[in-house]
Order: sequence, then structure tokens, then C-alpha cells
Amino acid sequence: MSEDVNNNPENLNEGEELDNILVLNDEEGNEVEFEFLDLIEYEGEEYVVLLPLEEEETEEPGEVVILKLEDTESEEEESYVSVDDEEVLNKVFEIFKEKFEDEFNFVD
Repeated sequence: MSEDVNNNPENLNEGEELDNILVLNDEEGNEVEFEFLDLIEYEGEEYVVLLPLEEEETEEPGEVVILKLEDTESEEEESYVSVDDEEVLNKVFEIFKEKFEDEFNFVD
């Protein structure tokens, strides 16, 4: 699921380190960096909303990625899986938009 969102952090200096960066491996084993935006609970499941840091990874600049959080055998490790259900993706994104309507400029 990808949706347009424009984030303009006002207090972030050029080159300042972000502590909310996740590095995930794509289907081909390549590392991809994402900015963690939020964790959304929906119907007993947890979903992460991520903003790719490298714009060429998405179809359009500002698109977010929504992944489902899955438990693993290790408590120190988390697993993220893609969500195929468009209805679930839309509901999770709507919750995200409501929570952050004052912080982001959403484009339909």
C-alpha cells in the first residue's frame, strides 16, 4: 500500500541523525531504509507506517508503505510482511491520516 504524504519537519537540521530509521531487506535481499512514522492497531493486528528514505524505491515521492507486524520466535526480532487486502490497507491509512492530519499534507 502506498499513499501520498508530504512531511516537512521544521526542526530537523541538515545531516541530523534520525533515531526512527528501520533497515529492512526487500525481496531481492537488498537493504532499504525507512523512516518509522507510526504503529497502528487495527482489528487486533499491528501495522507499521513507513516512509522510504530513498525516493526511487517508491512509485511517487512521499508515498508511505504499510506493513503488518508479525511475531517471531525471538523476542528481540520483529517480522514485517506486506498486506494484500486493499480494504485493510485503506482503513489503516485512514487511521494514520486522522492521527497526523495536522503534521502532514495528504494528497489524494
